[in-house]
Amino acid sequence: MDLLVEAMERGMVPDSWVLAGIRRLVARKLADESRGGPAAMQERYTQRLAAMRAAPVALHTGAANEQHYEVPAAYFERVLGPQLKYSCALWDEARDLTEAEEAMLACTAARAALADGQHVLELGCGWGSLTLWMARHYPNSRISAVSNSHSQREFIEQRAAARGLTNLQVITADMNAFMPPEPGRYDRVVSVEMFEHMRNWEALLARIRDWLAPGGALFVHVFCLREVPYFFEVDGRSDWLARHFFTGGLMPAEDMLERCAPDWRLAGRWRVDGTHYARTSRAWLARHDAAGPGIEALFAPLYGARGAARAARRWRIFHMACAEMFDHAAGSQWFVSHARLEPMERHA
Repeated sequence: MDLLVEAMERGMVPDSWVLAGIRRLVARKLADESRGGPAAMQERYTQRLAAMRAAPVALHTGAANEQHYEVPAAYFERVLGPQLKYSCALWDEARDLTEAEEAMLACTAARAALADGQHVLELGCGWGSLTLWMARHYPNSRISAVSNSHSQREFIEQRAAARGLTNLQVITADMNAFMPPEPGRYDRVVSVEMFEHMRNWEALLARIRDWLAPGGALFVHVFCLREVPYFFEVDGRSDWLARHFFTGGLMPAEDMLERCAPDWRLAGRWRVDGTHYARTSRAWLARHDAAGPGIEALFAPLYGARGAARAARRWRIFHMACAEMFDHAAGSQWFVSHARLEPMERHA
């Protein structure tokens, strides 16, 4: 396996072989998580929830920065769509990545029940796709966005200034210690593909509950596996995704949010089948490939010439792996889950 991974990262393996290998690994992972039938799956689920409860809110936050969020913004500007949405897009009626990004942003706003004039806290704002979209569409709202990355904060602030948006603030913080500027006053807390980087969901949800204003709600967008969660753990070179892209992360199960939220009521749940993420990942791959050697040039200041070539090939493989995983079984196993939660009344 070590030799095969090395050959892949050196560009010595044709795409057809890489894709075949990814498909075998995806099928094997699903078989491993399904082994023993429903009873065994639920036992693993219970054990993993217990491990989450015993952990801090987030693990290896520095690794998340290194692997994703401190990567040069120029790479994401070249590969993502124009709104830099580094998460699943929606392709129901979209003709291209531009339209698919916009469709998912509008869908997120509708399912979160956003409205002009609200005070919104966004957890895990990435490169600002939803942050800037909300600030533009809801000019009377106040948007507070949190990122673990200094470079992302600076990037979003520059884009906001260029667009004349003054109703947002961006905060750099580790979620283990984060406290919002105005706890108890947020009408909405929204999070898109950040919970996958968190470990103790119950502790985080308990904090979020205290941050909401009366009548407030939480909206969460996560990618997930349908029936059982698993952790991205580095046990060897074969754990390629965990080592290079999701150290300390997890793959939630579809119903995991409710299991970790005893003091919340589920107000709405929606499923976006995995083919939407597969198509998003392939759109990113196509844009990556269209840039040619320019991609390596973007990585060179961070990794040097030799390291830049390897980094560029790793990102190609990452986009391919995500596309194959979410496309598996016609998008019915790995997919995106949306949920809106409302806190239940506390009883004395």
